[in-house]
Amino acid sequence: MSRAGRRATAHRPAHRPARPHPHPTAPGQATAGSGTPLPSGPPPQARTGLVVTLVLGGLTALPPLSMDMYLPALPRVSDALHASSATVQLTLTACLAGMALGQLVVGPLSDRFGRRRPLLIGMVIYVLATAVCAFATTAPLLIGFRLVQGLAGAAGIVISRAVVRDLYDGMAMARFFSTLMLISGVAPIVAPVIGGQILRLTNWRGVFVVCTAIGLLLTLVVWRRMHETLPPENRHKGELASTFGAMRHLLADRVFTGYVLAGSFAFAALFTYVSASSFVVQDIYGASPQTFSLLFGLNSIGIVGVGQLNGKVLVGRVDLDRVLAVGLGLIGVSTAALVLLTTGALGHATLPEIAAALFVMMSAMGLVLPTTNTQALLRTKANAGSASALLGTSSFLIGAVLSPLAGLAGDGTAVPMAVVQLACTIVAVACFAGLCLRGRRTVEGP
Repeated sequence: MSRAGRRATAHRPAHRPARPHPHPTAPGQATAGSGTPLPSGPPPQARTGLVVTLVLGGLTALPPLSMDMYLPALPRVSDALHASSATVQLTLTACLAGMALGQLVVGPLSDRFGRRRPLLIGMVIYVLATAVCAFATTAPLLIGFRLVQGLAGAAGIVISRAVVRDLYDGMAMARFFSTLMLISGVAPIVAPVIGGQILRLTNWRGVFVVCTAIGLLLTLVVWRRMHETLPPENRHKGELASTFGAMRHLLADRVFTGYVLAGSFAFAALFTYVSASSFVVQDIYGASPQTFSLLFGLNSIGIVGVGQLNGKVLVGRVDLDRVLAVGLGLIGVSTAALVLLTTGALGHATLPEIAAALFVMMSAMGLVLPTTNTQALLRTKANAGSASALLGTSSFLIGAVLSPLAGLAGDGTAVPMAVVQLACTIVAVACFAGLCLRGRRTVEGP
């Protein structure tokens, strides 16, 4: 070999990225949908340590920590503040609406200024607002600071997803979202149980004291151990208006929008259960706060277990759109069963029957929610914060608007809860079929 040839060989990269293959995927290869192959793993810089994984899981757990620990106390809050159950449910709706609107702001800001600074500011405000909630003396005051709590807590939700997109791609991202579901899924399992035990020792204000302590601990860990994942050279350099304008371009992608809406309406069905189940299970079917907490924890175990089945077994073997279709189908069957049970079409419904239908519905969320997140974020890389904001804002805003409908008929019936859940599922299926599947076929062909 000539000297020039040896020199060229010496400077040749040891590993060259594989050229995209034009043919269909090989048997067993993971696909995002309609035969589109998923990248096989994260880049070298995407390898995260255990602490970062736990921090991201903790940030993702903010919604259940903020709401689920509080659920067993809802009837007592109603009595203590002399407010109706519908008014007390607005404390959940306010928190959810705050998380929706907050993500819409924080996501684009994190694309402009990086992930770490907006996250720390949001976490500090979250801790302060939660502490104020513990001393609220009226329902309007509690509703107001629950809104602030949600606005600030949105930073942890939206930025955690954006960090995952910074670090991972394709199949690895799908698996990591399932890992986050395992970590964050511990929160809804233990939160209502802890809330029920707190009520045995003190009143509902103690729930917010505990949430304040958890938020403070998580803030300190983020400050000490969470590093910046969006380098300055990858941030938006223009004005903030152009950063927010990225959302318009994302929404122009009908497939992206379809996954966002499908996941959002599925989440609305879930949050309808979250906001109404405390009254349904305790007031209508006579369960104690401790029994409700155990049932709620069992449903959370279902989400975590199915989510791990998705991440460890299905991802890499089954087309993600097929996984999503099965998940939506299971939610549809279970919510239809709830309508039949609560209306008396199948006779007098008992608590075990209602609990079984809710368990199937909640478990299927372990297939739907991480898959819609992955499929939507796979549509973009440069605007991960904005994409994450649209995912979160749509989910929380739709949930905040629709979930109060479950209480319109009063406290004596569970029919509105079941009807709202079924309607949300039907819309989610329509968005998936009409925008995602049809949009992929239009772009990629049959």
